[in-house]
Amino acid sequence: MKLVRVIDTKRCMGCRSCVAACAVENHFTPGAPWNVMIESEGGTFPNVYRTFVTMNCMHCEHPSCKVACDKAGFKAISKNELGVVLIDYDKCSGCGYCAAVCPYGVPQITGKKLDTLYPGQPATPPEAVPGADRHPTHRKRANVAEKCTFCWHKLEKAIADGKADRIGKDPQYTPACDLVCPVDARAFGNIEDPTSTVAKQVGAKKAAQLKREFGTKPQVYYVLEGGDV
Repeated sequence: MKLVRVIDTKRCMGCRSCVAACAVENHFTPGAPWNVMIESEGGTFPNVYRTFVTMNCMHCEHPSCKVACDKAGFKAISKNELGVVLIDYDKCSGCGYCAAVCPYGVPQITGKKLDTLYPGQPATPPEAVPGADRHPTHRKRANVAEKCTFCWHKLEKAIADGKADRIGKDPQYTPACDLVCPVDARAFGNIEDPTSTVAKQVGAKKAAQLKREFGTKPQVYYVLEGGDV
């Protein structure tokens, strides 16, 4: 099984539903978003257009962040059996090497103080969940690196339930951002399954990996205007 995400920038309308879903699902840390929207404008007036591209962790086959962390001696970054790249907050020193070497600018270093979403106001329901009751990827700490986990807490549940084949198909086993897109611009699943949506889209829509020249082999593909990058 090789899990990938396909993002169709030709369909994306920039609503940011995926950004909001990620923030709620993964206990958003102010200043350290796991999913961001990048907007760009093209064309010549009056024929102009706007393109929206969401950026989250690419979960590379050869993650440069892990190489840097290992060489620094911290070994806080791992790549598990499903190809998901994770950060162990307890091992992370907050050195920022992972952020420095990532070609996609993904890892975010949290500040010294983790503020609430609404300072001076009661905690939101997600914030009120005790740390001990959260999944390890949601037990945020100050001054460490954070990034998208492909909603590992959901994928892990699929494995525990013996339903890995339902990843990307059933809501409880699919990343939150991929569930909420109102225009079906996102898909997630096993690219090694020729019947999966991602396998079909990568082939039919000629989806491409970004910045392939770095040799990281990202597991996120984009359908781009005018071909690959």
